[in-house]
Amino acid sequence: MGDFEVEVERILPGGMGLAHAGGKTVFVSLAAPGDRVRVRIDRQQGELLFASIVEIITPSPERVEPPCPYFGRCGGCDFQQLTYEAQLAAKAGIIRDCLHRIARLENIPEIVVTPSPNNWRYRMRATWQIDQELRAIGYYERASRRVCDVADCAVLKPELQETLERVRATGWGEFPRDLKHLDGVVGENGVSLSPSFAEFQTSELTLTVRGEVYQYNADAFFQINPSLLGSLVENAIGDASGGTVLDLYCGVGLFTLPLARQFQKVIGVEANATATRFARRNLQLAGLRNANVITATVTDWFRSRPAGPVDFVLLDPPRAGVESAVIKGILNLQPRAISYVSCDPATLARDLRKLIGGGHVIESIAGFDLFPQTHHVETVVRLARSA
Repeated sequence: MGDFEVEVERILPGGMGLAHAGGKTVFVSLAAPGDRVRVRIDRQQGELLFASIVEIITPSPERVEPPCPYFGRCGGCDFQQLTYEAQLAAKAGIIRDCLHRIARLENIPEIVVTPSPNNWRYRMRATWQIDQELRAIGYYERASRRVCDVADCAVLKPELQETLERVRATGWGEFPRDLKHLDGVVGENGVSLSPSFAEFQTSELTLTVRGEVYQYNADAFFQINPSLLGSLVENAIGDASGGTVLDLYCGVGLFTLPLARQFQKVIGVEANATATRFARRNLQLAGLRNANVITATVTDWFRSRPAGPVDFVLLDPPRAGVESAVIKGILNLQPRAISYVSCDPATLARDLRKLIGGGHVIESIAGFDLFPQTHHVETVVRLARSA
C-alpha cells in the first residue's frame, strides 16, 4: 500500500491521531486534529494501520512548528506539534474517551485539565539512557531502543539541563562500564543522580509543597512537575477527614503528610524501601506521629492486613494501575470515600469500572497537566460509597 491522503479527526489515548481510509482505521503519529496529510504505513495490525506523516498538505489551525530539533526522533515528547490549548483539549478528550470506552460511563461531566504554569523547562525528574559504544546520552528514539543523543532537552528544569551538560562533558573513562541509564531529580538544594559516579552524587534533596517539607533522592520516585503539586494534593484530599485513612503507593509521603493533619490515623504502604525511609523521616520532621508507613507491595499488605475500619483510601499507583487483589481489598474495606490519582487514563478507567461495580459513585474528575508536550496526563477521581 503506497502513500495516501487522510484527514486527522481527533487525538486518541496514546497520543496518536485518528483517521480513516478505505474502510480501515488509521493511527497517525505526531498529528494534529484537522490535519490533511499524506501518510505512509509503518505496520498493520488487523484492520488497524499505523502510519507516519510524509507530507502535511493542509495543516490544522492547532498545529505549530515544534521548537525542539530532536522532535520526531526522540521518543520523549509527542505533542510539540500542538498549541498548548490544543494539548489541554486533547488530554481532556483522552480522559473522556477512556472513561466512556473502558469504564463504560455515560453522562461524563466536563473535564477540565489544569494547565502547567510552565509548559517548557518544567521537568524536575528524568531518566537518561546511555549507549557507551555509540557514546550517546539522551532518550530512546521513538518506537526503538536506540539512544537519541540529546544535548539540550527543552522540558528539563534549568538545573537538570545544566547537570545533563556536565554529565555529557564527563570523560567516558569515568563512566561505570555497565552504566545503561542515569536517574536525575532536582530539589530546592541541588540535583541528585543515581547511581553515583565521578563528581555526581545521590545526594538528599528537599522540596516544599503547600508548606510541607519533603526529603528524597534520585532512588525514590517523586512527581515530575513541582509547579502543579500543590493543586494536585489539594484536589486529591480536599477537606476529607475522619478516623483512619489508607495511603497506597505512598512514595516519600507527598499525600501522607497532609493526610496526617486531617485524619486521626494514617497507614501508608509503599514497596520501595528508599521511599519509605524518606516518608518516615518526612513525617518525623513534620512532628506527625499518627502515621505508620509500611514497606511492602500493596498486594502483599492486603494479604496480611490487620482488620479494622477505614474511612478514606487514597491511591497513586504506577502507570500499570492497581492489581485486582488490591481493588478487591479496597472494596472489602468499604471506605466512605476513595481518591484515585492516576498517570494513565486507560488503567484508571479499567480500575474505576471495578470500583463503581463494587458500589462506589464518582463525585468529581479533574485533570492536571503534569506532562506538557506529551500525551500523558494526571487525573484525580474522587469517589463515594453509594447509599
